Amino acid sequence: MRLFVAVLPPASAAEELARALQALRDDRLRWTGQAGWHFTLAFLGEVRDEVLPELHTRLERAAHRTAPFALRLHGAGHFGDRALWVGAAGGIDAMRMLSERAEAAARRAGVPMGRHHRYTPHLTLGRSRDIGRDHPEQGSGDGLRPYLEALASFEGTAWPVTELSLVRSNLPTSGIPGEQPRYETVAAWPLEGRPEGSG
Repeated sequence: MRLFVAVLPPASAAEELARALQALRDDRLRWTGQAGWHFTLAFLGEVRDEVLPELHTRLERAAHRTAPFALRLHGAGHFGDRALWVGAAGGIDAMRMLSERAEAAARRAGVPMGRHHRYTPHLTLGRSRDIGRDHPEQGSGDGLRPYLEALASFEGTAWPVTELSLVRSNLPTSGIPGEQPRYETVAAWPLEGRPEGSG
């Protein structure tokens, strides 16, 4: 299974963002479908079936140790000229901690993990149609400037993050241009830790 660990925004937050994007959608980007919106905490790649029981146990433990926290969609950013994303605000420190715990859980369960990078919360909105041409991943983001400017002041309504999700990515198989991966949540665990300073 091709898996990743994620925080999924609730439908109300996704609808707010969808309304903000209505006037921006055009053919210059390959826009991510609303059903695919998520904050990846740890990308696991292909995971062997025999690793799954231990992975589930360790992710459940990571969720159990983490207190719920508030999050809201906020602003926008980019990776070169390659991808446009919306960011997050609120419990960012808690989200980074959850990301680190998810990575550690996967590594201890036997999933080969890449080199750790400082976590940047982002929800991918669209990708350049010019990937492979002139190295858009290294660009300045100038091509995305109209979107970035339009979304700079975007501020969503906060919601409580209460769950850690393990998501399966089903890659396109039809060969139809523009087909997007399908995502399915294969397991989820409640965040049950106590907030810092309580009790």
